[in-house]
Amino acid sequence: MPRCPGGHQTADVDYCDVCGLSLHASKPTSPVPSLAKCPACGAQLQGRFCEACGTDSLPRAPPPVPGQRPGDVPPLPQPPRATWTAVVSADRAHFEAVTAAGNGSAPGEFPSSWQDRRYVLRGDQMSVGRRSRSRKIKPDIDLTGPPEDYGVSHLHAVFVPNSDHTWSVVDVGSTNGTMLNDQPYPLPANVPHRLRHGDRLYLGAWTVITIQVDPH
Repeated sequence: MPRCPGGHQTADVDYCDVCGLSLHASKPTSPVPSLAKCPACGAQLQGRFCEACGTDSLPRAPPPVPGQRPGDVPPLPQPPRATWTAVVSADRAHFEAVTAAGNGSAPGEFPSSWQDRRYVLRGDQMSVGRRSRSRKIKPDIDLTGPPEDYGVSHLHAVFVPNSDHTWSVVDVGSTNGTMLNDQPYPLPANVPHRLRHGDRLYLGAWTVITIQVDPH
């Protein structure tokens, strides 16, 4: 039985019984078979819609976020804020410098043992000093001890947050001042100074506070 150019078997020798094509017309170029498969049933696709189950092969748009209007661009996720930590230690070199500046005397002795203390900076501010019941001073970073650095004022300094989630330190008029890193002069009182990772603040006779910033 002859076949028409469309591939159908037909009893008629002139025109196809199925599609009506002339058996004498030239055969159309064979289409390149599609390699795509229907995402629903797995049948081979010849076009956008599956001939087996009718599924649209184009990916669907994701469902809208509740409360979001069509066309709105969702906000980008915000990176996590860095964690700022004040690490309190005892510094022998600072103690020796204070002793030399005081003609061989210093307020107290250098501690024979010391364990670092860590304070995460948070909230509207964090005060630094030594507790005083009579003056009702209870600093957030309490350096009362033991061991106790008597060169640290009861209310010595304050850490304050900046609008960009960094931190600054303010000496609030301490008796012996606050030194930053290797600067020869103490920080001016009541003036915020922006801090960076690794900054060292020297207080009293032997106390040093190192700033650590963990960006996560």
